[in-house]
Amino acid sequence: MLGEREEIIFNALINDTSISSSELADKYNLSRRQLGYTFKKINAWLKDNHLPEIERTRKGQFIIDHSILTATVKQSSAGDSKFRDGIMSEQDRVKFLIMAILGGKDTISLSDLTRQLDVSKNTILNDMKHAQRLLDSYQLEIQHTRKEGYQIIGNEFQARKMMIGLANELILHDDNKRKLQEILMLEDELLDQFERRLERVEQKLTIQFTDEIMMSLPAIFVLILRRIQKGYPIQPFFIRYDELSNTKEYQATEEILYDKSLPTPERIFITLNLLTGSVHRNSWVTEDYIPDLIPAIDKMVRLFEKNACINFHDRKQLIDKLLQHLTPAYYRIKYQLTDSILFEDNENEEFEQIRHLVHLAISPLEEVMESRIPENEVTYIVMLISGWMHKQGESIAQKIKALVVCPRGISVSRLMFQQLCELFPEFVFLDWLSVREFLHYELDYDIVFSPITLETDKKLFICKPVLRAEDKQRIRKQVMLEIYDYIPNEINVDDLIEKIQQHSNISDEKSLRKELYAYIHRNKNAAITKQASANEEKDLHDFLTIDHITLRESVSSFDEAIRLCGAPLLKLGYITPNYIDATIQHSKEDSYIAIGEHVAIPHATPEEGVQKVGMSLLKIRNGIAYGEENHQIHLMIMIAAVDKKQHIHALMQLMKVASSSSLLPKLIQASSKEYIYKLIRDYIIN
Repeated sequence: MLGEREEIIFNALINDTSISSSELADKYNLSRRQLGYTFKKINAWLKDNHLPEIERTRKGQFIIDHSILTATVKQSSAGDSKFRDGIMSEQDRVKFLIMAILGGKDTISLSDLTRQLDVSKNTILNDMKHAQRLLDSYQLEIQHTRKEGYQIIGNEFQARKMMIGLANELILHDDNKRKLQEILMLEDELLDQFERRLERVEQKLTIQFTDEIMMSLPAIFVLILRRIQKGYPIQPFFIRYDELSNTKEYQATEEILYDKSLPTPERIFITLNLLTGSVHRNSWVTEDYIPDLIPAIDKMVRLFEKNACINFHDRKQLIDKLLQHLTPAYYRIKYQLTDSILFEDNENEEFEQIRHLVHLAISPLEEVMESRIPENEVTYIVMLISGWMHKQGESIAQKIKALVVCPRGISVSRLMFQQLCELFPEFVFLDWLSVREFLHYELDYDIVFSPITLETDKKLFICKPVLRAEDKQRIRKQVMLEIYDYIPNEINVDDLIEKIQQHSNISDEKSLRKELYAYIHRNKNAAITKQASANEEKDLHDFLTIDHITLRESVSSFDEAIRLCGAPLLKLGYITPNYIDATIQHSKEDSYIAIGEHVAIPHATPEEGVQKVGMSLLKIRNGIAYGEENHQIHLMIMIAAVDKKQHIHALMQLMKVASSSSLLPKLIQASSKEYIYKLIRDYIIN
């Protein structure tokens, strides 16, 4: 088997076959002797697996047989390394160790743990230190006595929260699921019994649980019952009986545990965990016990539309999608059960612009939830809205059509879908589905991505729900090999940055990284389209040129202000007269066009008379009153958008201008078009 160092070097070589031995030695701080010994072990492992050895030339280059790339890329498709022949990683051992203590059938001793995890006592004692660091965030502590063995002491709500989180994570992986059942002695017959009860409840109460819940909940029921039997009951806590007792999930708890005598706090706790994982297909069901959630989502979407100066054509469908996510999220947030998935930094500027607009619009949801919405939950909302904005009706007849099938519920499924769309721009991704939705999917498709094994006659690629950089490299190579019978010679941006830094100083690494990535992954068959798209992302001063600016001392009405503001766009053919009429009508119906005390952005929909994307500015020195707040509007910027994307960059800059305490007074007092243009241009550039 390969050791840790051998595996790292082997993976580095597979990911970049052009790397030299001296570069490997420098990168991983190895001597020539250490590197030679490492390759000796790698070649021995290859020979044992009936693969040709890796050769080294005199110049330090490597000769790698194609069969090695084929075998190892396919082998690593599950996202977890197969090179250690079943030896558990330290990270996984810590999780199983905690689960063994929290959910074990009997008292747990050091000997039990060494036998179950197949490692030495010293290794277990070292793992205990890592486990305690993980437990610290839940205010829990590992204790040991001769009589009781190892125990985890602390608030039982937190202990259950951790146990359920780890169970959900481990059970979704087939190998881990089997190992967990073995360590915790979970009987198949008992698990099957609870699974049948869940299925009956779904039919009887017309609710649908996510695949993740259906896979993990039978085990979680057994583990909770064990905790109670071992003398760890949940204490009465901050959730009142009347808050959840009228929900279908509480009825489900009663149906599933009809033969168990459990106190009310235990039933409330189980109900709460059902609520965070069920997916309601009928929105009216939610209104029964979250009466303000649908209006809050609708108001949030309207605020987003107004702030972004766009209109969603399929608003109801978008609201339904958001509702599916936000119903369980409501309970996760309200009762501190938000998941802890960590997202990598997103360097996509447009994604971050949408995130900013979501933050501006999210207050109606926070009012309903009586809490600030955590950033992870915000990210899910951003992904849903971002995906909706990018929906387009392109021809897909000649393209590879892909599905993403994930048992982890809509939130993680959407994240996985988003990552794979970016990783494979050559494919058309049709849908993200649960396993049960996949079984009845009717559209034609070519390949499936999933974190679990599925029964399908199409090509199936196993990958993690959350892909790290190395995972992305591996899955892309494997897919290209399977679909096109070749492995692309990928260029790694991190390696390029590292090389550039050796010979020069980088003043803006983030921008360089972004441009290098865009260049490497450009579509060579669509150079004209890509260039046109890049040119369309104009700055605010590119839109608000001198001939798009109008100055007035005063105006007689808000309607007159809109007509004056839109006059340059009308004269230059950006809009039709109907667009100005529609904008006036919208301004009477909705006061969201005011984005500050002095700035308004009147607009209508593209279908109401936009010929091409544009903006125009009217400065009213004496101001004009507008809205219920009686804002004195001094700057009016009409926005004519042709789609949901081209104007977003400039709009974000406009919002910064509107909130600038230093720039805004200067714009209001400016006496010439040229000076207004210069103020805006200098502010944006600097």
